[in-house]
Amino acid sequence: MCKNIAITGCGIIAAKQIGSAKHLCFSGFSYPVGEVDYSNKELKDMLDIPCSQLVSRTSLLGIYAVREAAANAGISTDAFGKCVLVSGTTVGGMDLTEQYWNVIDTNPSVMLQHDSGSCTDVIKQYFGFFDRATTISTACSSGANAILLGAELLATGKADIVFAGGTEALTRFHLSGFASLMILDKDVCRPFSPNRSGLNLGEGAAFVVMETAEHAQKRGAKILCYYRGGGNACDAFHQTATSPNGEGAYLAMTQALKNACLEPRDIKYVNAHGTGTINNDESEIAALKRVFGEELPIVESTKSITGHTTSAAGAIEAVICIKKMQENPSLINVMDNSFGFGGNDTSLVLSVNPSKADIIKYNNNIEIETIARSEITSEEELDDIKQFLKPTEYRRMGKILRSSLLTSLRALKESNIAVPDAIITATSLGCWNNSEAILDNIDEPKPTLFMQSTHNTIGSNIAIYLKCHGYNITYTHGRSSLQMALDDAEILIKSGKCKNVLVGLHEETTEKYRNLMKNNGVEGLKPLYSLSMVLTAKS
Repeated sequence: MCKNIAITGCGIIAAKQIGSAKHLCFSGFSYPVGEVDYSNKELKDMLDIPCSQLVSRTSLLGIYAVREAAANAGISTDAFGKCVLVSGTTVGGMDLTEQYWNVIDTNPSVMLQHDSGSCTDVIKQYFGFFDRATTISTACSSGANAILLGAELLATGKADIVFAGGTEALTRFHLSGFASLMILDKDVCRPFSPNRSGLNLGEGAAFVVMETAEHAQKRGAKILCYYRGGGNACDAFHQTATSPNGEGAYLAMTQALKNACLEPRDIKYVNAHGTGTINNDESEIAALKRVFGEELPIVESTKSITGHTTSAAGAIEAVICIKKMQENPSLINVMDNSFGFGGNDTSLVLSVNPSKADIIKYNNNIEIETIARSEITSEEELDDIKQFLKPTEYRRMGKILRSSLLTSLRALKESNIAVPDAIITATSLGCWNNSEAILDNIDEPKPTLFMQSTHNTIGSNIAIYLKCHGYNITYTHGRSSLQMALDDAEILIKSGKCKNVLVGLHEETTEKYRNLMKNNGVEGLKPLYSLSMVLTAKS
């Protein structure tokens, strides 16, 4: 059984200060951002990628950070075993999609790089040592969840080395989307300050190299620190706002401490989510006080330098934590908080010292069975959801939110389970109907559309309805998404963390999207599809 997960390398690329956008062309956008100070051409030159090759900025930033992490860990073409890439991103290839959207009918191949999984595949293909890749999209906690998953893949023997992190590029899509929510600051953001008034968006990428301590020692790698534990919980309160008492944040932090076998007093530094919005900072402070009491450790937000890098934030701030520990030996144990839209909250604990207990207790002899299953294949089947929703709730939900909720409720009823221990979602595109509507009016999107445009909106919508505060994650790696979700459910059940898991595959497409993909040779896409299953240990 694996006791210690070592971090043997890290790579990072992020803004060094907040300022005006220089490389993103978005006339009329007056808010400051944390932009990486390289153009796409400069990034391609540094990475030896031909300038004529179409590559999303999200992928370019990811490649840069992974390459740096590999060099830092002493890994080249020989990866010393089974090597897995786990990347967190939500924006994916949106920078290319929005650039070509008005002429997309004559440039359909651009859509092959749109979804989050395709961006991860571009990173994987650049290097010669990855056996497989996984993509996680839980909004602002994506990068942190990638690291959490990386540790579990190592602890269960499913990988020898994991590169885990996140990457995200600035796009007009999410700049205008956040602006519609009226939570951007026109000055440099001031997290936790009494006069704070919003956040600054940023971009960047960071990845850490993870392996068991035994594996690291065998290959003679230098250990930078240890991953001691992580916690994943759902606030289950609102799609964009956090609960007043920070329930999801509190649960994530307490789980991380428990898994790390540490007490609150052992944490000397917290890199907070700290976005600078009134709601987030109040909620996070409330949660921190619930965990640590009035005597808080050092609490810091670095988003006033990097900006809020959304899906990359948890990974970027994990690397910052590692560097903090290296610079200040008294910071023995540190915590990295990342709290996403939909209440997808994740906390990580990193330490100078190894753990004395197993990271995970995994029983491979446990058999998994599906005890309930519900499927929807057409829009005509959605009327049944009305019995569970108020008219206003029904009208606010898009088709995929209705279908995913309905199949989930049916499967749970069949299994006689009111609230599952965990919710795991698989989706390639997420709420594509809303995303397409925003692309059609990108300068002035409706806030309700943007609030329901992230991939994890689906899983968080189910959690909010059920008041489910358990583990919640979304996989977005094309046709592989469902298998990744099932693999994760297996880990949760075989490790004893969950008795039951609600797993769903949910997809929607528009006629325009189907025609574009048909021109790319991809056929058979359905307008709407939802499948929900309840998994348990076989009795």
